[in-house]
Amino acid sequence: MYLKKSRSTSINGIGKQDNESKKKKKTAEILQALNRSPVDVAALRRMAISEGGLLTDEIRCKVWPKLLNVNTCDLRPKPGPELRENNKDHQQVRLDVQRSLRRFPPGMPDAEREALQEELIDSILEVLKKHPQLHYYQGYHDIVVTFLLVVGERMATALVEKLSTHHLRDFMDPTMDNTKHILNYLMPIIEKVNPEVHDFMQRAEVGTIFALSWLITWFGHVLSDFRHVVRLYDFFLACHPLMPIYFAAVIVLYRGHEVLESECDMAAVHHLLSQIPQDLPYETLISRAGDLFVQFPPSELSREVAQKESTAASTFKDFELVSAQQHPDMVLRRRFKDQVQPAPTTSTIVAITRTRRLIKLAVMGLTVALGAAAYAVVNSALEWAPKFELQLFP
Repeated sequence: MYLKKSRSTSINGIGKQDNESKKKKKTAEILQALNRSPVDVAALRRMAISEGGLLTDEIRCKVWPKLLNVNTCDLRPKPGPELRENNKDHQQVRLDVQRSLRRFPPGMPDAEREALQEELIDSILEVLKKHPQLHYYQGYHDIVVTFLLVVGERMATALVEKLSTHHLRDFMDPTMDNTKHILNYLMPIIEKVNPEVHDFMQRAEVGTIFALSWLITWFGHVLSDFRHVVRLYDFFLACHPLMPIYFAAVIVLYRGHEVLESECDMAAVHHLLSQIPQDLPYETLISRAGDLFVQFPPSELSREVAQKESTAASTFKDFELVSAQQHPDMVLRRRFKDQVQPAPTTSTIVAITRTRRLIKLAVMGLTVALGAAAYAVVNSALEWAPKFELQLFP
């Protein structure tokens, strides 16, 4: 008995040491990418995607702004009380924020939480006031609070502003047309991987509304462990704006056997899928989502969805061009000089090594349906390659 226990302890100790060694190595690689001039954003994307993500909130404070091309040295000062005066969104935002108690760390003193809630309200209102074309939606605060808890109010406001005009732009239209368009990618992905699950869901007429709150909150509303939320944010910030819908598809596919064993009825399947298990193998699912994105890129799926490209996906070209080298003026000059030609899609990829997959995924916004000039930028940097009656927010 003693020998077995000792051997197990030894093995566990070795495993822990190995894990710590990997973390130290990855931390060093992240810092090295941050210290390069210009910052090696492509490398940071690979680190954010790969196992473990960005590891700590301290690192996220440094890397998230780089992934979104936000200058942390030029943050706007906190606005005054006039921000809330005659603001059309103030009351709705306050109501939603007051209902977001579970998004704050358990055991946090009430005074500290209430102060953070006031900061959350101000961050949201500041972005909306600066960009009147953006429309607040229920669930937006679930995204903003994640940034607030990780990087603080001023930086969170700057990051969310950039995110709202790019990745989240479709959700902030006056109608849900573009949001529904993105949801329409879900079933084609599922059909390509598991036709049996797809056909069962079609017969049940469950639709895709069960995934709405996943998508528009980047899963922040439905996951109880904050560590899992920020891990997903690492992944999504480093990828194409449509990656959350691929991750949603992977969750459904992972639970395929549960779906097939349930009653083939809309209410039953909707109830099953809308309840996300909290013990999902997140790293495995993240890797799988990346594989599916490479295998079935949006440019290929869009023909099946048969609708125009979403705003977020179309504006991702300019966003990626800027963030690739952190030199906006250089990118603008390039876009005026070069005639961008469509790049070939990657529908024929069958097998790819893990390292190459991570690198390709990190620049997939450039390599899939984007211009040759954009591809050259990263290639050089890398030195190679109606109202719903269903309750959406319980």
